[in-house]
Order: sequence, then structure tokens, then C-alpha cells
Amino acid sequence: MTDVVALKRPEPETSPAIPEAQIDWLTQSILKNRFLPSPDPSSVFVGDGDFRAVGAEFLGHFIRIGGLPLHAQVLDIGSGIGRMAVPLTQYLDPAKARYCGIDPVVDGVNWCRKHISSRYPNFEFRHLDIAHELYNPRGAINGLRLSLPFPDKSFDFIIMTSVVTHLPSDEVKVYLAEVSRVLAPGGRLLMTAFIVDDIAARNRYGKRDPRLAFERNGNGPCWFVPELPPLAAVGFENGFLDRALAGAGLTVETRSFGHWRGTKAAHYQDMFVATQGGFA
Repeated sequence: MTDVVALKRPEPETSPAIPEAQIDWLTQSILKNRFLPSPDPSSVFVGDGDFRAVGAEFLGHFIRIGGLPLHAQVLDIGSGIGRMAVPLTQYLDPAKARYCGIDPVVDGVNWCRKHISSRYPNFEFRHLDIAHELYNPRGAINGLRLSLPFPDKSFDFIIMTSVVTHLPSDEVKVYLAEVSRVLAPGGRLLMTAFIVDDIAARNRYGKRDPRLAFERNGNGPCWFVPELPPLAAVGFENGFLDRALAGAGLTVETRSFGHWRGTKAAHYQDMFVATQGGFA
């Protein structure tokens, strides 16, 4: 079973917006639809795994775990080359929903504008020139001075998949403060991460992803993989992200551990769902 910690009892609004059978049908149809845009598999922005399969899987998580409504105003922080956006085009209501993706890598933004926005006008992509030592080393915006280019309370669902896994702890707090600012009351954040607790650190079950042999960085909350650049994969001590979310005024609703740590789970990375001001 997936190791899920339910921190509050969900209200009815957290139930999936469509029936389980329809979620399964939707994700399968996305996998089979050869007309949906897909980037060149050799693209450095695609990331691990099959582009279409990972996107379809996460759409299921957004609906089942995050309670993503059909009419949501969605912000995708770190939208990359559209891995989350493409399946969302098949789910979000084209008349009522809005999607905005932001990313520091301009090539990914341009690909999404050409191949997604041109077909789905309610999908927008913006280049945000945030400096990052791996993905955008010449960026003009220091991550500690991040200001999302949106008014307060603009979105009711925010996605951060594989974002804090590449950020230092002080920048994580800045990002979450901005998420809290642009998230409407009752809105939700779905965020993935690597939580390094005793099970993960000691590889207690001997099945942890061998690529993620994290070691603690001094006395701070970050854990890095020794043979990789520090921000290639960042883990955080158990409890840090909970405190960071609470410090930003966000209420952790669900924390679900992933199978990277060697335990059975329906998803790879650890996953948080947090709400702005509690449930809507």
C-alpha cells in the first residue's frame, strides 16, 4: 500500500471531480492518442521516464490526490517542456479553466507555445528568467528574490513537480511564500519532493533507488547525492517541508511517501497536498 499520511479529514470537495473509471479511461486515452503533441525524446528537458506515460500518471495524481477540478485556474511552476500540460489539455474545461506554465528554460517555453498554446488557447507559457546553477546559470533573477508575475489569489491549483528537488532550502521558503500569495483561499498546492527520514537514509528495506544515496549536507536540512552536482537531486530532512509550508501559511492536508525510498507506492517521489486557508 502507498504510505499516506492524511493530516486532515477531507471535505467532499477533495473527492475526484470525475468517477474512477473515467480517470482510468482518460489516462489510457492520453497514452494512446498519437495526435497529442510530444517533444523529441532526445530533448534534455523531457526528464526521466516516458514523456506521455509520466504525464498521464500525474494527471491521475492531480485528480485523485489533489482533487483537481475541471474548471481550475492552474499554475504549473517548472512547466518544462509540457509534460504535465499536455495531459491537462484533455481534462481541463476549455471554456472555464485556465493553465499557466512558467519555467526558466526558454527552449521549453517556446516549444510549449508552438505546440500546445497554438492548439489550446487557454494554455499559456511564460519564461521566468530565474537563475539556477544547472538549468539557467545566467538567469537574471536571483531565486531569493523570486516574485511570481501574477496578482494575489490568482490560482486555485498550483503544481510543483520536481521543483523543490532542485532547490536549496532558503529558496524553497521563498517559492512557498509566493505560492501562498497567488493561491486563492481554499486553493491547493500539489508538490513532489524527497523526504529523507530514517527509512530512506539507512535504506532500511534495501530497495531504495540506488541513484539517490543521499548524504546530509552539514547540519542543514538538505541532503545531496555525493557524486552529483548538489542541486541535481535535493532531499530534505523529515519535517522541514512541513514547517516551510506552515511558515508560508499553507496547511498540509496529505503527505504521501513515494517508492523511491524502497516502499510500495503509487508514485515515485514523495508528495504533499497543502491548502490555502484550509479547505474551500
